[in-house]
Formats: sequence, structure tokens, C-alpha cells
Amino acid sequence: MAKQRVLVVGLGNMGMSHALAYAKIDGYELVGLCTRNIDKVELPPELQGVAKFNNFEQALAELKPDVVSVNTMPDTHADFAIKAMEAGAHVFVEKPMAISAEDAERVVEVAKRTKRKLVIGYILRQHPSWIKFIEIARELGTPLVFRMNLNQQSNGETWEWHKRLMQSFPPIVDCGVHYVDVMCQMTSAKPVRVHAIGAKLTDEVPINNYGQLQVMFEDGSVGWYEAGWGPMVSEQAFFVKDVFGPKGSASIVMAENNAGVKSDDINAHTKTSQILRHYADMSRPDERIDVSDEPDHNALCEREQLYLLKAILEDLDLTDHMNDGVKSLKIVLAADESIHTQQVVTL
Repeated sequence: MAKQRVLVVGLGNMGMSHALAYAKIDGYELVGLCTRNIDKVELPPELQGVAKFNNFEQALAELKPDVVSVNTMPDTHADFAIKAMEAGAHVFVEKPMAISAEDAERVVEVAKRTKRKLVIGYILRQHPSWIKFIEIARELGTPLVFRMNLNQQSNGETWEWHKRLMQSFPPIVDCGVHYVDVMCQMTSAKPVRVHAIGAKLTDEVPINNYGQLQVMFEDGSVGWYEAGWGPMVSEQAFFVKDVFGPKGSASIVMAENNAGVKSDDINAHTKTSQILRHYADMSRPDERIDVSDEPDHNALCEREQLYLLKAILEDLDLTDHMNDGVKSLKIVLAADESIHTQQVVTL
């Protein structure tokens, strides 16, 4: 079977990792790389010789790819994804897939109409340890309580990257979609209300660089998520991933040998080390499930692209995947609305 010819647009942290994944996977042929300053990008050996472009529309027209991987700034995601699907390409789009719920729904509508596969970059959905974490959570009864955060004390290059991201979204939206999506996988109940608070801790960015949301579900489950970016952010308790219900709790904990991990280390954002399981009836002692042999960031990006390839070759129905992407985006956008209106938002 012919390989899927891929155009990668956007070559930041995620785009570069995805480009390396396409170059490595046998079912793909990486035919184009596109970013505004392509001539200034230092490419690794695996990507040398691939056609380079600084204009997305030109690359799309000239290459006519089978797959387009969208890894640009969030405010271009919907537009690029739609143009790619209208041109006949399947699409991988980094999260969040749009900057509004309306645009996200439009992306999904185009995917359905053109019968193109659309995979959203929810990297934790391909992570074996997080899949196990969610599986345990579903055994804890109803309602559930979710407690999650990802604060990053970013400096230098990572702070510059965060400032660019905050031209589109605050951290509570950009990172929040991942962990709200995890909550929604743990309970199948409909989210009903969102409340949030936020703070702007620097004049270097135009929006809040800290936020915390609370979300309530139809089955009584409740959860919170917080995210802050910047050189002023505390390193204490920056990585909390915890859920409990009537039957006990499950928590992602870092082992002692991870004590020196920095909060802006991209590998630390998916790394689990151990899952701690507690039984409320004390019928069994607490379990520490060792998952230290989990894949690293680049290996997870490879798994995402293997999933896309499987969806294309086996014609997988991605309706639930796409709808879940819209749902989690609506929740975090409602949180941003709540901050600005100082009101609870009903979904």
C-alpha cells in the first residue's frame, strides 16, 4: 500500500517531534515542512532533504499531501485544518483545535462532510500510564472528585514560548483541555457548570498567566484544575493528578529519583513514575503501580501518529474523539468566560 504523504506545518516543540515521528514510521512519507521562518530553523539529520516552505497555502497546493499535521499557533489551527481537509487531506491538529467553540464545531463538520480523518493532539490518550489511571478512576464509584494542576516556573526559552502561546490563550485554556478531557473520560456524565478565577502577574503578557477552574458534572462529580506560567510561579505542588470516589483514590506520584524535575520540563508533563491506589474499605493495602518504563515525549508523539495512520488505513470512526475535543474546549472556554464575567457559566 502506498505511503501517506505528509506536510508538517509549524516546527516548534510539538511540530518538530511530530515531524520526526512521521520520518520514522514506515507508513508515512514526509514530503514537506512549513513554517514562516523555515530558512532559520535548524533541522535534525532525519529531516534534511525534505521540501521546505514558508507559506502554508503554497505548500498545500504544490504538494497535494495525503496528511497535513497542524502544529502552529492556536489561532490558525481551525483555518489550516479546514483548508487541508477541503484539499483532500486527513488532518492531525495540535490542541486546542480552535480558539472558539464555534470554530471547533466547524472543523468537525468539515471532517464529517469531506470524510477526512481528524485526530486532535490529546497526547495523554495515547499514554499507557494515563490510560491505566483513567481505568482505575472508573472503578472508584460515583461521584468522583478530580484534583489536577500543571504549573510551570518558566524562564528563558520556555518563558518566551509561553508568552507566544499567550497571544492566543491563557494557560487554563491551552493546558486545561488535556486534563479536563481526562476528567471527562473518568466520568461519562455531562458537564453542567463551570466557575473560574484568574490573575495577571506580569505586564509582559496581555492576559491572565494564572487560572483555576471548577467544573461540576450531572452525576455529582466535581473537579478543579489550575495552571500558571512564568518566572514567578512556585515549584511547590506544580504537578497534582489525583482522583477519589466512594471506593478509594488514585494518584499519579513522582518517585524519589524524580525529585529534581523542573516544572517546565516538557517530559515531566506526561511522566507518571508511579500510580498510587488506595482502597477506602482498607481491604487491601495501598498499591504503588510502577510505570517508570513509560514512553518519553517523542515516543508518545509517535504513538499519536500511529493512531492517525490506523484511523486512515482501517477507516476508524472518530466521531467520539472529535466530539470529546469540542466538549473539553467548551469547558475551558467557559472557564475563561467565568473569569471575565465573574459569574458561574452554565453549559
